[in-house]
Amino acid sequence: MREGKVERNTKETEIKLAINLDGTGKSSIKTGIGFFDHMLEGFAKHGFFDLDVTVKGDLMVDGHHTVEDTGIVLGTALKEAVGDKVGMTRYGTFILPMDDALVLCSIDFCSRPYLSFDCDIPAEKCGYFETELVREFFYAISYAAGMNLHIKKISGENSHHIIEATFKAFAKALDLATSKDPRIKDVLSTKGKLK
Repeated sequence: MREGKVERNTKETEIKLAINLDGTGKSSIKTGIGFFDHMLEGFAKHGFFDLDVTVKGDLMVDGHHTVEDTGIVLGTALKEAVGDKVGMTRYGTFILPMDDALVLCSIDFCSRPYLSFDCDIPAEKCGYFETELVREFFYAISYAAGMNLHIKKISGENSHHIIEATFKAFAKALDLATSKDPRIKDVLSTKGKLK
């Protein structure tokens, strides 16, 4: 089983997270931010990842530390779960529709962090979730996991739909990028390593 388990404690957040890349999509999410929980549940379900997340954050300040630090911990757990990347397809791209929203996500799990986030979100908040934190979350994942991550909104007007399509497109692209291919006997790189 390809699993990652990370615990991270700071003065701002206490986070426990476990992910199984070869799961069935079951999840237990408690971040203290209802909309964020909903997005992470969708990520787990549509990527077929088993995901357990418990966060105690300084929500009396705002949601920034909770969301960003969860991204750091999820990225770290993903890096742990893929291990040496032997047999892994490395790349994944998915275009996901959700009503008015259409979002593209493309990943190269190459150990080189980079985020391109071309996704304007009209509303400032969805529930108690500040929508500017979507970019912070994916930035944290890309750098902690060591992946090229490109997210682009092709169309969309409803902020809830745009964000949900983003999380689900990321899940589907990540599932593709981390899947195994029996034709790949080592790592999928002419360099001979992905580190």
